[in-house]
Amino acid sequence: MSADRELTLTRIFDAPRDLVFRAWTEPELFLGWIGPEGCTGDTADFDVVPGGAWRATMLDQDGGKHGMYGQYTEIAAPERLAFTFVWDDEEAHLDRSRITLTFTDLDGKTEMTFHQTGFTSATQRDDHGVGWTEAFDKIAPLLARSTR
Repeated sequence: MSADRELTLTRIFDAPRDLVFRAWTEPELFLGWIGPEGCTGDTADFDVVPGGAWRATMLDQDGGKHGMYGQYTEIAAPERLAFTFVWDDEEAHLDRSRITLTFTDLDGKTEMTFHQTGFTSATQRDDHGVGWTEAFDKIAPLLARSTR
């Protein structure tokens, strides 16, 4: 696969991996971090089983709603999670990209490796890289509040 069609991001969180995994699979946690700066989680509905559907929306700072959806393809809690990802907005539509997450235990901390494939251009990949990076910045404070 061409490098301009793939995105890999790695983060270390000061939280147990089951909690980091749950930040991706429990709507109340997911809504606390999803979206880049200026966006907030709005709705989430997850059927976390292989073949199960997921759907979520986020609101931007101007009140615009951005929907996304997909299907779970692999669930190995709390080590691995994979699913398809598609935007509702046809202009931003990806041809069913695939996201794979691995969660590695580091003595109570968690290394999360995020890998997304299926981009149509390097620009699209880079735009997603910025958005995911800003969203991941929101996870650490959420996890800190959840472990108290």
